Amino acid sequence: MSAYDLEKLKRKQEIIAKVKARKIDIITGPDLHCADWQIEGALRMLFNVLAPDVAKDPQNLIVYGGSGKAARNWDALEVIVETLLEMEPDETLLIQSGKPVGVFKTHDYAPRVLMANSLLVPRWATWDYFLELEQKGLIMFGQMTAGAWAYIGHQGIIQGTYETLAKAAEPFGGTLRGRFVLSAGLGEMGGAQPLAVVMNDGVGLFAEVRKEAIQRCIDHGYLMEWTEDIDEAVEMVKNAVSEKYPLSVAVLANAVDVYEELLKRGIKPDIMTDQTAAHDLLRGYYPAGISREEADKLRESDPKEYIYLAKKSVVRHVKAMTEFHKRGVIVFEYGNGIRQQAYDAGFEGAFAFEGFVKKYIRPLFCEGRGPFRYTSLVGDPEDIIELDEVIKREFKDDKILVNWVEKAQKFIAFQGLPARVCWMGYGQRAKMGKIINEMVREGKLSGPIWIGRDHLDAGSVASPTRETEGMKDGSDAVAD
Repeated sequence: MSAYDLEKLKRKQEIIAKVKARKIDIITGPDLHCADWQIEGALRMLFNVLAPDVAKDPQNLIVYGGSGKAARNWDALEVIVETLLEMEPDETLLIQSGKPVGVFKTHDYAPRVLMANSLLVPRWATWDYFLELEQKGLIMFGQMTAGAWAYIGHQGIIQGTYETLAKAAEPFGGTLRGRFVLSAGLGEMGGAQPLAVVMNDGVGLFAEVRKEAIQRCIDHGYLMEWTEDIDEAVEMVKNAVSEKYPLSVAVLANAVDVYEELLKRGIKPDIMTDQTAAHDLLRGYYPAGISREEADKLRESDPKEYIYLAKKSVVRHVKAMTEFHKRGVIVFEYGNGIRQQAYDAGFEGAFAFEGFVKKYIRPLFCEGRGPFRYTSLVGDPEDIIELDEVIKREFKDDKILVNWVEKAQKFIAFQGLPARVCWMGYGQRAKMGKIINEMVREGKLSGPIWIGRDHLDAGSVASPTRETEGMKDGSDAVAD
């Protein structure tokens, strides 16, 4: 065995040792561990979504979105990694809900990894049945970009949030300066909200029950201030609105309690939304009326009682949002399914306000514009900065795109492998992809670039309460 092969074998063994020790972090540098960069890219993105700086709960393989996982369990992850390390360039790995099920000889231009996550036949597609299958080890919740190894931290959603708020600001002259935005949920997706408000020059107040989520947002530069005192939070917001300076404040409290208290005081925001993980009432949502510690214990000891309390809470939650809507506040759901949850729990008026796609984002989708993502697989932030400059030069006539890149350079810190998200049209994405390929081939970048997208994209998802809500021809539920 040559010295090169011995060194490569050593690197492989180090990777496997990290998985066995359950200490996963990003892989950087130019050296390969796999047969080629196609396979290496998949390995590095898998490690990236599970890095402690990126994932919600890496020890349980949870990346974001309540319980969205990158692999079904540690045994499955170990086999996935071992397989990627040994695969040939003309083979394809098949993964079913986070579990590797086979490797097939295909060809050089076939996908190196094919996966499907969380798919159930419609009649059986209920949370109760899903949880039963999950407990048997037969399925996992892959969320969207968690199970697909494509999550890039808070940045992945921030431009969509920024563009949504920019549209919502149009009645105020196209800016949120001196305007108050109220929301909740500072998890791996909702954590983008505070910075998106500030990037639109607004003032935001955000309820969050998990102190560590608040701290992570502060550590990554997505949140400015936090307090446990709602009086202090309200005072900070009032001062910032009055003086018209951007500010984001989190209050360590349950969203329902904060919303109801503000209604009681007659405090009216200009804009309201919500990004609590209400889509998963058991593992993503904290019911009002009990402490976080009590909720965590109850979730384990009596899941049915937990869901019962969560359903009661989510009704109060949406009733509060509906009341703000009645009082003239701009209110919209931000894709967490909270209206449907409240409706299913018995609140018939849950759909009094619209979702964000129908209200603001669909015109961008109609242009084919959506999230184009790219990541430096060798971990070089200068490659991302160089590509930012390419976008500003090659697409200089697209004012929305150039404005976003300039703001991203100013405000957004990288998590895990350096990455960027830019909402681009399909033609722009093809052009940019070709430019990236040429730059890598010509050595103008430090190494290969991973290119991906998000589920929130033109033509990507049929979801009657989100992407396809309120279609003009009534085709909301048509998924083909």
